[in-house]
Amino acid sequence: MTMADVPHTHNAAFKPDWAWLGIAAIPLALAVLAPEALWPTLGFAGGAIAHTGVFIVFAVLAVAYMKATGAENLLARAFEGREVRMIVLAALMGGLSPFCSCEVIPFIAALLAVGAPLSAVMAFWLASPLMDPAMFFITAGTLGTAFAVAKTLAAVGLGLFGGFAVKALSSSALFADPLKRAPVKSCGCSSSCGAEVPFSGKVVWRFWPEAERRAIFRATAIENILFLGKWLLLAYLIEALMLRYLPADLVAGWLGGTGVWPVVLGAVVGAPAYLNGYAAVPMVAGLLEQGMSQGAAMSFVLAGGVSCVPAAVAVWALVKPRVFAAYIGLAVLGSVAAGLAWGLAAG
Repeated sequence: MTMADVPHTHNAAFKPDWAWLGIAAIPLALAVLAPEALWPTLGFAGGAIAHTGVFIVFAVLAVAYMKATGAENLLARAFEGREVRMIVLAALMGGLSPFCSCEVIPFIAALLAVGAPLSAVMAFWLASPLMDPAMFFITAGTLGTAFAVAKTLAAVGLGLFGGFAVKALSSSALFADPLKRAPVKSCGCSSSCGAEVPFSGKVVWRFWPEAERRAIFRATAIENILFLGKWLLLAYLIEALMLRYLPADLVAGWLGGTGVWPVVLGAVVGAPAYLNGYAAVPMVAGLLEQGMSQGAAMSFVLAGGVSCVPAAVAVWALVKPRVFAAYIGLAVLGSVAAGLAWGLAAG
């Protein structure tokens, strides 16, 4: 695209990038209000980025490879066959797929329009925002491989729980006529959104001989390294501030210890405190250092991931409010159950 091809949107179309603004604002605020904390905070964030750098690069290359090969088209196979099989495959694909919630809106809308069961769609919707290849490697690098594996299993489990719950209640008024009639709009997610799937059907694992696929690999890698880089840098700056200024006894008192309450509170706090799946990882690391329990950490990342704006808007765009409420309710219940299970396993 040349400059002549760029529409003249002027200032009306300008949208500030809040992540970069936050990255700039934190050092400036520290320089004015707490200059003694400026360099320790920057050093902490820089060291954390360096520590997770290899995981970031590997994750970016993995996602770019899947995009360039067209492997994301395998998703369609999760919605074929018997309903039970569809639920299981949809939960598995949702927990492993590399694209954001916005990209699947047109795909899911078409499936629902032609009669794909809401149970399988719900399984995919619940699992999809919680884990992908990039998130797995970043989580493993920061919180440990065991936590990353447990979160992946929890994502699939949450999808299965939601899918079979909807199947069991499919004849009830709650899930009758679930679709809205309004046109679907973009959810405004920050990464790779609104893009159509470039290749239909065929998956080409050796993509590099084709110029178009090489271009997609390059563009996806650049886009995701910038996206992950800015959000992780912001999150590490916030983590440094949390470790410095958030009282450890407060975190330990509310989110530490054993029992149901810290896990439930972790799920409740997860929704408003969640930035996105990548930024949440350093935040959770900081909270764990301050005394957050393992179970509360798991419920935080699960409930927050499902209820974050891009994931929630993707559901809200297509279904009626009662179905959306069921989506949130299933997410919270499943997140609390997974948090309790992980708390027992990690304890």
